[in-house]
Amino acid sequence: MTESSLQWLAAALFALALAHTFAAKQFERLSHRFPRHSGLFHLLGEVEVVFGLWAIVLVCCMALLAGGPAALAYAESRNYTEPLFVFVVMVIAASRPVLWAVSALTQGLAQLAPISTPVARVWLGLAAVPLLGSAVTEPAAMTIAALMLAPLAFRPEVPAMPKYLALGVLFVNVSIGGTLTAYAAPPVLMVATTWQWDSAFMFQHFGWKAALAVCCNATIATLALRAHLGGAQDDGESLPPVPLPVVAVHIALLAGVVLFAHHPVIFLGIFLMFMGYTQAYARHQSPLILKEALLVAFFLAGLVVLGGMQRWWLQPIVSGLEPLALFAGALGLTAVTDNAALTYLGSLIQGLPAESRYMLVAGAVAGGGLTVIANAPNPAGLALLKRGFSDETVSAGGLLLGAALPTAIAAAAFLLL
Repeated sequence: MTESSLQWLAAALFALALAHTFAAKQFERLSHRFPRHSGLFHLLGEVEVVFGLWAIVLVCCMALLAGGPAALAYAESRNYTEPLFVFVVMVIAASRPVLWAVSALTQGLAQLAPISTPVARVWLGLAAVPLLGSAVTEPAAMTIAALMLAPLAFRPEVPAMPKYLALGVLFVNVSIGGTLTAYAAPPVLMVATTWQWDSAFMFQHFGWKAALAVCCNATIATLALRAHLGGAQDDGESLPPVPLPVVAVHIALLAGVVLFAHHPVIFLGIFLMFMGYTQAYARHQSPLILKEALLVAFFLAGLVVLGGMQRWWLQPIVSGLEPLALFAGALGLTAVTDNAALTYLGSLIQGLPAESRYMLVAGAVAGGGLTVIANAPNPAGLALLKRGFSDETVSAGGLLLGAALPTAIAAAAFLLL
């Protein structure tokens, strides 16, 4: 089978995976309609399973059409560092000592605000924590923010519209909130070394604009949720106190994972140390979110496998656009492909003007909340927050609508400021 035929097959399977993502809620409804096969339909309705499932289909098709060695060589040629890192950082960031420390800090800040404590905590979760992602990386910020907001804003009794707006704001804010530095946001990381963008450059050209947009988005979502926060119970307040030495060890291990985010041999070793430590001091731990983190890693690994075969049609689009059109194109394409993959393709274009570089990255990060696949941390937020939605499923259309306004605000900030 020719390489061109394989490319078209991969593009078709990628399109099917996207369609499956938008249809996930329908599979969940089928599980209730046909209880005999509810397990299968429930599995197919898990958004985190979609891309991993279709990646397996792609590799099997390649094995049948091009031979087993070729399929195995392609699968082994992919870089799985990001899925592994997201798995590790999710588990550590969601541990009780880390959450207790963050909860205590935000509770203290919220009590100083001239508004009710739940409202202040929601604003901090939607604004301060995503900006913290520039220090602790976006996946860690997404995990902390999602667990912090789940019992406050993402309860089943909260109406769907403000919840989808809050989810869209969270995804957009995490995507742009990591641009204050050059190492925290995956789409920035893909170009920082090639284009010699350091953290000072990022803050000067992206960071302060992103911070303004983050605060504006968080304020809008908090106002929309304000009337529904009266009965909120923050689980963080009920966490038993954790000794400061235990908190310090967890923070140090998390910092080590962040520091060696691009060296899986090191951060996996740190993770094994973390697992041993949680067993040694089990009385200060809550159950680790291993299942949720594994599902997210499976999703991202599937995206790596499927996305690796899409360069042939994506790169010509990126390279053939003028700066403003490139911004709009990146904003739209991010909805159907990971924004880090998009900027990586841009980094391969020789002689790309400085204005086009800015527009590409700005469009990619601004559009990072439109779909679950737009930004690597989004599946983590989805896995931790979906229980608050009907059928425990997040509608792709609902997310798209909820993210429309915060995306427009982020885009305006990068274009006009």
